[in-house]
Amino acid sequence: MAEIRNFTINFGPQHPAAHGVLRLVLEMDGEVIERADPHVGLLHRGTEKLAEAKPWNQSIGYMDRLDYVSMMCNEHGYVGAIEKLLGIEPPIRAQYIRVMFDEITRILNHLLWLGSHALDVGAMTVFLYCFREREDLMDCYEAVSGARMHATYYRPGGVYRDLPDQMTRYEKEHLGSEKELLYRNRARGGSLLDFIEDFTERFPKLVDEYETLLTDNRIWKQRLVGIGVVPPERARQLGFTGPMLRGSGIAWDLRKKQPYAVYDQVDFDIPVGTNGDCYDRYLVRIEEMRQSNRIIRQCVEWLRNNPGPVMIDDYKIAPPPRAKMKEEMEALIHHFKLFTEGYTTPEGEVYFAVEAPKGEFGCYIVSDGANKPYRLKIRAPGFAHLAAMDEMARGHMLADVVAIIGTMDIVFGEIDR
Repeated sequence: MAEIRNFTINFGPQHPAAHGVLRLVLEMDGEVIERADPHVGLLHRGTEKLAEAKPWNQSIGYMDRLDYVSMMCNEHGYVGAIEKLLGIEPPIRAQYIRVMFDEITRILNHLLWLGSHALDVGAMTVFLYCFREREDLMDCYEAVSGARMHATYYRPGGVYRDLPDQMTRYEKEHLGSEKELLYRNRARGGSLLDFIEDFTERFPKLVDEYETLLTDNRIWKQRLVGIGVVPPERARQLGFTGPMLRGSGIAWDLRKKQPYAVYDQVDFDIPVGTNGDCYDRYLVRIEEMRQSNRIIRQCVEWLRNNPGPVMIDDYKIAPPPRAKMKEEMEALIHHFKLFTEGYTTPEGEVYFAVEAPKGEFGCYIVSDGANKPYRLKIRAPGFAHLAAMDEMARGHMLADVVAIIGTMDIVFGEIDR
């Protein structure tokens, strides 16, 4: 008889379902996974080390590039840690803007996750649907920061600037016919808030469309139900956070349990799963999109009725207005000092965490009183989830590995850092 032995295969790093540069070394017994060994570090960019060589404000842009589909949530974690260290609190309007954009970011993240996860499993249409909605939200990013992705919009003490009164519009040369131009600009006649409000009115029906395609689809259920099951106690031991933890039935959400910004002022629910499998994690994220939509609507209403400053007026930390800088010597000096040396923080250490779309994203900073961090350590949620890959995949088939990677919603910018 022929000798039967396990064989080892490489899954990735150039694999369409690897969600970045994941190299999985799989030990297979035929089609069944005996062992899964994730190799990380292929995207290591030294973010934490680079931040130690730059003034505080100059590292905000690095945060966008960590989990590069949850840009502003990462900024919130870093900027919040600096504010905690300095002992400052941004104006209430800036906090509402942050919460609104955190939730816009959550929807952006979950749309990309849903589209790519469905595509991995074999559903093409959902991918196209999700990217249709992402375009609108990317325009919101662009309206406030000038960039579609890496915004650098949150600053210690508030946000870079207030929301624009006019939404960007499509020009005639972008499109073929007058009819299409009118259709594309139908929600762009007013301010950014009007545009976001219009989106929140349309979005629940669009989520229904995704669910029509997937939730009761028998192929989707056959691929996800009972795959990658993690019991609640084990999920806690593995350091799961976000939808991975809530999918296992634990209602842990930093927005409720350790509220930051103005999350204690808005009304929303925490969706939880019961079985801890891929299907439950899918349902949790779908419901999270609906809850984010609820929060955004409340923020839009509040921001409409409450104008005010969006940045503290301490010129040691926030730059003076441009017009003032051109006219007053003191303001010019403040501007020059701030953009060359930055500011110093008190000695000490601080940890600040936000409920990012993938889980708990936190920044632990040690300050020695200089104008840059002595040490920055980033707590990336995806790292803990990927560490459970072996446990979740063992005993499943090769095709299920793709579903498990998809359900983790991993992005290597934050895992490899």
